[in-house]
Amino acid sequence: MKIHLCVFYLLPLVINLSLFRVLAVELTFELPDNAKQCFHEEILEKNIKCTIEFQVVTGGNYDVDMSLEAPNGQILYTDIKKQYDSFTWTVDHTGIYTVCFSNEFSTFSHKLVYMDIQIGEEKPLPGIGDHATAMTQLESSSVQIHENLNTVVDYQTHHRLQEAHDRKRAEDLNERVLYWSIGETFLILLIGVGQVVVLKNFFAEKKPSQLNAH
Repeated sequence: MKIHLCVFYLLPLVINLSLFRVLAVELTFELPDNAKQCFHEEILEKNIKCTIEFQVVTGGNYDVDMSLEAPNGQILYTDIKKQYDSFTWTVDHTGIYTVCFSNEFSTFSHKLVYMDIQIGEEKPLPGIGDHATAMTQLESSSVQIHENLNTVVDYQTHHRLQEAHDRKRAEDLNERVLYWSIGETFLILLIGVGQVVVLKNFFAEKKPSQLNAH
């Protein structure tokens, strides 16, 4: 059974939540065998840091080819047969950045790939960034809680990906054990039937015509 696009319906929620943090795009998509998919993100501000992170959740050897191209055609990042990685760069050229994932080296394995793009630094909490004096203990605690919650969200995302990865591997292992058990069952039945037939022929009385022939 194929795993189709499964997180696109969550994308508006992710984007809306990202307005309170950084401009971020998260999605999980299916990459068929012998296929290549590219995604485009327009960045309109220079000298900001961007980060792209990806991970192959299921399929084959959990690897994929990935490349990142700047608007001027420069290849900022490229790697082959990678299971997961992250790359951070500073925007020198505004325009459309292209991210491509390739599974062209695989002839039958579909891949499920997770991608996360974060653009820019996180903005400070309202009233904190332009603070003229030292922050109060309450404000410092609010900032610390905010940062910890962001860390929790990141950990939850990675744990969900790891759980999906491990669940798929366990399902594949369970399927192999099931097929192996079915094969062993048929083999045991075949051997049992063969032994019965051999023993039956061994103890069967021979006809006179068969004795005379010997």
